[in-house]
Amino acid sequence: MTDKILATERLARFERFGSVLGLERERELLRRLGNPQDALKVVHVAGTNGKGSVCRYIYEVLLANGYTAGIFTSPFLTDFRDHLEFCGERISAEELEQVTARVLAEADGMVGEGFDTPTKFEILTAVAFFWFAEKAPDFVVLEVGLGGREDSTNVVSRPLVSVITSISMDHMQQLGDTIEKIAAEKAGIIKPGCPVVCGARGEAKRVIAREAYRLGAPLLDTERIKVRVFEKDALGSRLMASIRGVRYEDIRLSMGGAHQVDNAVVALAAIEVLRKDCLTSFSLDRVREGMQRARVPGRFEILSEEPLVLIDGAHNEAGAEALAKAAEELLAGKRILLLSGIQADKDAPAILRAFFRFADGMILTRSSNPNALDPEAFRALAADLLAQSGKSAADFQLEAEAKPLAALSRARDCLHGYDCLLIAGSLYLLGDYMRAGAFTF
Repeated sequence: MTDKILATERLARFERFGSVLGLERERELLRRLGNPQDALKVVHVAGTNGKGSVCRYIYEVLLANGYTAGIFTSPFLTDFRDHLEFCGERISAEELEQVTARVLAEADGMVGEGFDTPTKFEILTAVAFFWFAEKAPDFVVLEVGLGGREDSTNVVSRPLVSVITSISMDHMQQLGDTIEKIAAEKAGIIKPGCPVVCGARGEAKRVIAREAYRLGAPLLDTERIKVRVFEKDALGSRLMASIRGVRYEDIRLSMGGAHQVDNAVVALAAIEVLRKDCLTSFSLDRVREGMQRARVPGRFEILSEEPLVLIDGAHNEAGAEALAKAAEELLAGKRILLLSGIQADKDAPAILRAFFRFADGMILTRSSNPNALDPEAFRALAADLLAQSGKSAADFQLEAEAKPLAALSRARDCLHGYDCLLIAGSLYLLGDYMRAGAFTF
């Protein structure tokens, strides 16, 4: 007699259906579950980079002010439970199993009646909505998975506020090959009459503004917000932002980098929309508390100070650019060894050009994900671009190691020649190391 297959194990097998955009399957699945999403007050967050951090800032401020709140983010670093949290606690293994089994039963019914099979993310999104509806929180902070318009989270008809963070070139096969096309997909989360916070710039912002105007959705453009930064280091920043005449003073962040200041301002703008438009009560002291408490694993995170070791999920061009700026500003004068692996569908040359701005040596590897870029191909590309970086090939350590644990061991051995080890790139790679308990220094 074989052991019963756990629902969460069945969910993992849906990976083979890939990422298929469209809302028909999600809507049908949720209809069978009683449309739990309609009972929730949602802050909906889309964007290319920064949306996970923005979600966490908003969530922590809500909790600090005494509200009950849930948060749904992606991707996970260690296991499925990382996706779902309520009032500071991840979903338990037992609850995840129970809710997943309930959702899969309805998915099986769909397929039995001739509907297309839902994807893994669609099932996981339904799990999130169903679980949150059972918890009945005051608010849910909901991160878009891919794009916006056709993402499975975009079944929420009346979000309290739609938030769009920075936009850059990523997932072009699914979203389009220009900033304008990608921005149009992200702007798909905007709903008629519902407030919008926009952290995008340039043409992307113009696309979002036009869509907000078309739908009669009040727009708060964070580029117009007055911000002053008083302190900044690898551990975080201290800032002031004036939003709609309200001064958010002495805001301290526990995540480093100028991009986190931008993310924090977007989050504060969303908080101000909730305060003014949704008549939500916030204490400035509690806002400060929540903003300072917010941390996201793998975002310019310091693992060790002696030796200095940091990790960052700079998985695309914009993320690599943000990391380069942070390293140049906050790690100036330090010799940095970079350990990295990225996905094959990313703009590897652009990522490497950003990495070369701060790295004094590179060890390239791959995650366990089947779509990871081959490290030898990564190394060959890096070798071709090395001369363009202005660095001497004779003095620059450049190696490839296919096994991630062996690559980390090699990096440890080489640390005596550097001031800092920076592990950056695919979140899948960081997840592999976390699950293996390899981050001990």
